[in-house]
Amino acid sequence: MADPHPADVDVSSNKDHGVLYLGIDLGTSRTSVCASNGVRETIESFVGYPKDPVAQKLLKKDVLFGQEARDKRLSLNLHRPLQHGVLKFNEGGVENSEALRAAKDLVKETVRLARPRKDELVYAVIGVPAQASIHNKDAILQAARESVDSVMLCSEPFSVAYGLEMLEDVLVIDIGAGTVDLCRMHGTMPEDSDQITMTTAGDFVDGEIEKEIGAAFPEAQFTTQMVKEIKERYSTVDQATERINVTLGKPTEFDITDQIRAACQRIVPPLVEGLGKLIATFDPEFQDKLKNRVLLAGGGSQIRGLDRAIEAAMRENLGSGRVIRIEELVYGGANGALKIAHDMPEDYWEQLK
Repeated sequence: MADPHPADVDVSSNKDHGVLYLGIDLGTSRTSVCASNGVRETIESFVGYPKDPVAQKLLKKDVLFGQEARDKRLSLNLHRPLQHGVLKFNEGGVENSEALRAAKDLVKETVRLARPRKDELVYAVIGVPAQASIHNKDAILQAARESVDSVMLCSEPFSVAYGLEMLEDVLVIDIGAGTVDLCRMHGTMPEDSDQITMTTAGDFVDGEIEKEIGAAFPEAQFTTQMVKEIKERYSTVDQATERINVTLGKPTEFDITDQIRAACQRIVPPLVEGLGKLIATFDPEFQDKLKNRVLLAGGGSQIRGLDRAIEAAMRENLGSGRVIRIEELVYGGANGALKIAHDMPEDYWEQLK
């Protein structure tokens, strides 16, 4: 199946050829796309380049993406372009051209997966962590503009709420790998004061699990990637969960139930503290509505029992709370971004070109 690069699109061609609208959820760990042609794809946010001619000969590719890049990482210079919600191409005031290249290539690959035709213009709405949309907007736009004809950014929690048409009196929690994004919806586009970004997200939990296992079982042998896979399979905050037994390093089995639960529980207090700040600075007449319309989204929302743990902490610290876990965990943000793309007037897209 031939998948033309969007750069092949002649932007001067007649608009009668049509437009392909894309909603892209650009994440630290995973990037998803929903397209107006019905395509839905997701890919791990890894980009890898062969380290040397030997690696190039072995891999027979100039660039690898997703799980393939992660699996071949020993032969690659491996990049994860977003870290803690910020594009990593500019660190300490020095531009990192490799990281910027990786970001551009990741967006290009994501667009390719949507299968645009040569005669289509590509208009994309990209959902990014709130911190990225505030502080790193130009860099992300720069990474995207080589692959699409027109692009706009929105915060990921806003795109989740927009896709569900829950646009007023709602608090959105979007837990990714690099960031937890909180967003207060009140019937308008959210401002900076309506959003909070924290780094106590999936990567933070991975680190806490490593610390817990290392302290409890010094003899256990494991890597960060092994811990990530364990978390994705077993993460829980439930007290009544079944015991979690895993084999680490030499064929030795360890019961890591308490360690998993303790590490996962650590994301709850800062999260509820952030919710409290957004509620306390809202119109007092509508604060109770906010407390009882909390949407839980993102890959981190898959931690078992997390919705109930947040509700319990909200009742204890904020007086009340009701949390609704969304059904579309992988494509919730991309679905909302696509809906935004459809709803934007044509002249608005023309202005963004």
